[in-house]
Amino acid sequence: MPLEECKYGPACYRKNPSHFQEFSHPWLEEAVMDSDESKKPCTPCINEDATPEIIEDQNCAKDEIHLNKRKRSDSTSSSNSLSKSPITKTARIQSNPLNMYLTKVKGMDESVNNFCSIGIIEILSSKWGQLQESAQFNYMFEVEWLIDKYPPCFRHLPMLLVHQDKRETTAQLEAETAPYGNIDLAKARLNDAFGTHHTKMMLLRYEDTLRVVIHTANLIEQDWREKTQGVWLSPLFPLFKEDEEPRDKSPTKFQTDLILYLRSYKSKAVDHWCELLKKYDMSEAKVFIIGSTPGRHTGADLHKFGHMKLRKILSSNHATCENVQANWPVIGQFSSIGSLGAKSEAWLQGEFLQSLGTTPKRFTAFTKPPLKLVFPCVEDVRNSLEGYKAGGSLPYSDSTHQKQLYLTKFLHRWKSDKKGRTRASPHIKSYFRVSPDMKQIHYAVLTSANLSKAAWGGLEKQSSQLCIRSYELGVLFLPKIFGQQDTFVVSDGLVVDGDGEKDPISFPVPFDLPLTRYGDEDQPWRWDVCYKSIPDSHGDVWIPS
Repeated sequence: MPLEECKYGPACYRKNPSHFQEFSHPWLEEAVMDSDESKKPCTPCINEDATPEIIEDQNCAKDEIHLNKRKRSDSTSSSNSLSKSPITKTARIQSNPLNMYLTKVKGMDESVNNFCSIGIIEILSSKWGQLQESAQFNYMFEVEWLIDKYPPCFRHLPMLLVHQDKRETTAQLEAETAPYGNIDLAKARLNDAFGTHHTKMMLLRYEDTLRVVIHTANLIEQDWREKTQGVWLSPLFPLFKEDEEPRDKSPTKFQTDLILYLRSYKSKAVDHWCELLKKYDMSEAKVFIIGSTPGRHTGADLHKFGHMKLRKILSSNHATCENVQANWPVIGQFSSIGSLGAKSEAWLQGEFLQSLGTTPKRFTAFTKPPLKLVFPCVEDVRNSLEGYKAGGSLPYSDSTHQKQLYLTKFLHRWKSDKKGRTRASPHIKSYFRVSPDMKQIHYAVLTSANLSKAAWGGLEKQSSQLCIRSYELGVLFLPKIFGQQDTFVVSDGLVVDGDGEKDPISFPVPFDLPLTRYGDEDQPWRWDVCYKSIPDSHGDVWIPS
């Protein structure tokens, strides 16, 4: 049941927690961080001369830091040297030429959450305009929690939830959405039991603009609290003017490829959004769409999805980079691992690495680049903010691992000291090609796709068709599209520089470079193995159910 609004309005001075359990304070929603403390009053933590925007951006971080001091003890030392200068939300977003963000993390120093970061309340904020309708594509939903993240004035508006067509998922969502007459459901049909609807995207239509948000988090509270997630936030695309011809003017064919992806759902509810997207000028979109849709893609469709779509773009002039040599490593970072084959050459170092290591036709023959993979080891999970519980979001089974032990030689630990997120377990998925000194980036991908053939696709019939089992969606960043000559610069800390025209743009790689290879005692996390010998950061052990 919704709470009755506090009768004192914005003048409310009460501090008793029970008061905020009995009465709602919607005017405070954007003045606090997206957390389970979001109905607690926000007392400004800075001087009275500060602007309202700065007060809003500070989010009473001091109170939260005090409450979570024990939880973040390991992360404090890595973030003490980070800048703590207050900046407004608007300034932070406008200063990020890539529109690439990490999600805010509960219990972290305020400087961590001020760096190139965003929360779901901020994404859905009314400050962007008067929302008309929205669509949420995802794998997991907590409907009541999601509704609560919208501003109160938007909670009654039309919303479409696109979910996987599996009996248990459908039944749960039908029950959760029953009280809400404004929510419609659309099923993403799957071809087999091994596929999932894993795409994570928001479509937000305002009065005169539209925004596309492609991210890595499930729409559940746990995924937005203490994990490392990634978000690409599009510009606010304006409507075409009446005298303009509606057409895709983006240098990356963003609009065309997004509509192509959405058409694969074969759903009237999703087609509604395809027709809407055609009405907006997306010329400011500077990323490429990398989507996956279930099916066996052949002929002209072979290069439209999965790793073959990435291969095609990386072989184009958009990806030309005079500096790239065969020894530039490919880095993959993910939160789940599928069955990759008995030998690394079968898929991982075969077709997959060939796609991620593709360059425009500069070399006479493809030369296999070094491959480095980032996935948490048991110690990374044990010491995380969530402890072993974080491992529930890292679904890699021991039976699969025993069939591909070769994988361990490629693995590196999850470390993010420079971004203050070492203890924020990764659910983000990102892929890069970097220089051997780990200072330059040829390309970057933010995606929902984990390390699996189901997500990226597997070639069949002498490479004439690509078999994909899951829906996935991501974006590819290429330096040339952002006005860079050759490469992005790897950011050393909590800073993103460059205006996209003259100065080099530093890319916010979510993990530390150089990488930290697994030690002799390190093992990749497997979620179906017992870990009882050493308690985690909460004093708990892990016994799979």
